[in-house]
Amino acid sequence: MKTKRLVDIGMTCLLLFLMAYQVTEQAAHEWLGMGMTALVILHQILNRKWYAALFRGKYGAVRILQTCVNVLLLSAFAASAVSGMALSEYAVPLLRGALPPVTARVTHLAASYWSFLLMGLHLGFHWVAITAKLRLSGKIRVCAALAAGYGLFLFLRNGVPGYLTFRTHFAYLDYETPAPLVLLENALMLLFWTWLAFEIAGTLRARRPRRLAYVSAVLLIGAALFILGGGSVNDGGAWEADGNAWEINGGDDEVSGLKDISEREAEASENVRFAEVGDGFALIAEGTFVMGSPETENWRGADETPHEVRVSDFYLSPYEVTQSEYESLTGENPSAFRGADLPIESVAWLDAIRYCNARSETAGLSPAYEIGEDSVIWNRSADGYRLPTEAEWEYACRAGTVTPFNNEKSVSPDEANYYGHYPYEIEENYFNQSVLTTRPGQYRQTTVDVGSFAPNAFGLYDMHGNVNEWCWDCYGDYDVSGVSNPVGPDSGTRRVYRGGGWNDFAKNLRSAYRAAGPADMVSYNLGFRLARNAVSLPDTAVTRNVKQTVSGGGNVLIAYFSWSGNTRGVAEEIRRQTGFDLFVIEPNPPYSTDYNTCLMQACPKKGAK
Repeated sequence: MKTKRLVDIGMTCLLLFLMAYQVTEQAAHEWLGMGMTALVILHQILNRKWYAALFRGKYGAVRILQTCVNVLLLSAFAASAVSGMALSEYAVPLLRGALPPVTARVTHLAASYWSFLLMGLHLGFHWVAITAKLRLSGKIRVCAALAAGYGLFLFLRNGVPGYLTFRTHFAYLDYETPAPLVLLENALMLLFWTWLAFEIAGTLRARRPRRLAYVSAVLLIGAALFILGGGSVNDGGAWEADGNAWEINGGDDEVSGLKDISEREAEASENVRFAEVGDGFALIAEGTFVMGSPETENWRGADETPHEVRVSDFYLSPYEVTQSEYESLTGENPSAFRGADLPIESVAWLDAIRYCNARSETAGLSPAYEIGEDSVIWNRSADGYRLPTEAEWEYACRAGTVTPFNNEKSVSPDEANYYGHYPYEIEENYFNQSVLTTRPGQYRQTTVDVGSFAPNAFGLYDMHGNVNEWCWDCYGDYDVSGVSNPVGPDSGTRRVYRGGGWNDFAKNLRSAYRAAGPADMVSYNLGFRLARNAVSLPDTAVTRNVKQTVSGGGNVLIAYFSWSGNTRGVAEEIRRQTGFDLFVIEPNPPYSTDYNTCLMQACPKKGAK
């Protein structure tokens, strides 16, 4: 019996560290998982008498509950171990890829948290027997109840229900909290479930229903703390905005940079003006701006040649197209992350074009596109929904600014959804982050509800981050001569998308940054936003070929080096989408697995050539 108790204690301690991945990091996490697997197997061997007694003797309420918890706990441990091994890079790398990565990741997260919850219940049932001959003082019970109530608050605040129900697909890790505090929080969450099982079992055995009122009081304490704390559940990307409502058109707080339609009527004599249709789109007033980036802008690309562009009035949606909007019209939802108010993603450029036409027809507007087998023709005189041009997108994103981002020189993880561990200019400041305008922050690892952050000066949300957004243009060099309402190169095999996504570094969220992909490409960080003409534009027919042509023939090899796994993930995603072969570049001798040591090895020594 003492051996079983020691094993229980060992499993509990390991579990607290396993649920604190940010404390242990990947390699230690995997080996701790292997240790937990060994202890679970040992525990089952020591439980052979319990197995032999199954379904024998009298089963009271407590025994039924305890048996169910034990069986579920074993199942959760098994699922966590199997899915964890399928993700392993260090402990059992031969099993990596045994399950599809997404399935393994989601299963591992859910099974791990179920193991955590059920382990607490398991300990609680044991504590009933351990303390049967002890009389716990009232002060001890009150302190335990208060700690348990706070544990429930942490359980809700950290969004654990989202993991348990398979709605949260990535682990949300707080690297700012000190390791001892992370472990303490895990212990308090575990204490809640231990305390709950202890009190329920005690109530059933003693047949004192009044104890249930005591349990209810603790549940109310945890719920009240959660509600008073703002109720910010980290649940699969369901992030709430700060509550400050912005009026897009009209109202006393009208956003600067927009003009009332009546003010624009007199300025549109050379073009036919289209009527407002009540869709809440923002009217973006015409103007001239410098498209591209200056040579002094850090991390600019060679394709961001600055040049002057004029853009006519147009309407643009304040929000990226949501999954509820897309699914209600098409009956489909290909998104990797699911949520009604999350942006639609994993849609190709052609999918976005088809959606534009379908929404135009539903609204009684003239479809902007004629879709053929090999081409798409944009009728620029139509009043229907369409994708913004690349020039329109950048003009709207900048909202009158000339800095790398539309709010300041750098955008923080509190202002946009991106790979928050890599703020702007961190690449050259790893060793002196004090010089950064924005420090590393939260990496949410998922899309978030549209409109979760403050808008730019034109009242547009998520122009930086969340998902990249398809534009109309083919990718190519800019026409740097003075141009009005440009539509991009006449031909090309790739379509432009802008804005950066939830898994992009901040440098890729810059207003001038350009990315592109084939018209049939899909990615879980790529969606779109709708535009609509405010005036009829000249050059009414613009044709785009949609079939991708690849010259040269032969096989394509992707060679990459990855230390932390980020580049490996990108390379594997490219292989998944293209079918190209992968080749891993392995340094000889290999870099250290310790982060700081690796940085020192990677940096050339002073004076070296």
